Amino acid sequence: MGAVSANLRVLMMFSVLTAIFVAIGWAVGKYFFGDWVSGAVFFLIIAAAMNFISYFFSSKIVLASYRARVVNEAEAPRLYRIVRQVSSLAGLPMPQVAIVPTMNPNAFATGRSPQHATVAATEGILQLLNDDELTGVLAHEMAHVKDRDMLVMSVAATLAGAISFAARSFFWGTMFGGGDDRDSGNLIIAVLLAITAPIAAMLVQLAVSRSREYLADHEGAMMIGRPMALASALRKLEVGNKARPMNMGNPTSSSLFIVNPFRGGALVNLFSTHPPMEERIRRLEDLAGGMRR
Repeated sequence: MGAVSANLRVLMMFSVLTAIFVAIGWAVGKYFFGDWVSGAVFFLIIAAAMNFISYFFSSKIVLASYRARVVNEAEAPRLYRIVRQVSSLAGLPMPQVAIVPTMNPNAFATGRSPQHATVAATEGILQLLNDDELTGVLAHEMAHVKDRDMLVMSVAATLAGAISFAARSFFWGTMFGGGDDRDSGNLIIAVLLAITAPIAAMLVQLAVSRSREYLADHEGAMMIGRPMALASALRKLEVGNKARPMNMGNPTSSSLFIVNPFRGGALVNLFSTHPPMEERIRRLEDLAGGMRR
């Protein structure tokens, strides 16, 4: 039931994000061309093109943005061994393995399908966690691979970014050019759209992202039969990410990581793509207790 519920949320997310994108297109067409249909169709085509690019190239884009280096077994025997072990437990093909050159302790999975997946670990997480904890983390990532969450969140991040760009474009176009009938009412609409559309896109994205993190925690813990291994890893990663936040990449891809690598103030944490760490650990502890009974 958890997987079904999560998939329904994903369908709703794409529907809402696409609707927001088309609404911006409607506003652009109505204001600049006097034809709302043209604007809506134009932005719908852009959304489809971005989804196409995300589907086939999001993995390469994400890996390049974090300077991840694909490694073989001889270069990273410990990481390779654990990934192979976990992928076997999950009944999945061996993914490509990569290492990210940063001391921020983290890991993520990317790729459009289990047959085209890459599991990446940072240099920091390899130093911070013991084998048991690292196994828990990689099981979490393989759960994402199994559920195709990498594709879902990559496309969601692309659409959310496109909505923000489109809203800003409409705002500045309204301020400094555009239709002949520009007036204060249009400016108010432009300001409201520029503010509310990106926030709405972000809220939809993070709602689905959080639900899928809980699901990956549960599935990963069950995969290896040791929920407390993942709970212990999450405690260390929470402290480690605060001490050494990520200094490269793009915050729009933060949902791909097991722990949010980018840190900010209270508002940033409120709108985090990840659920509260205390709640994630509590659920794993409850799961461990239930397995012991």
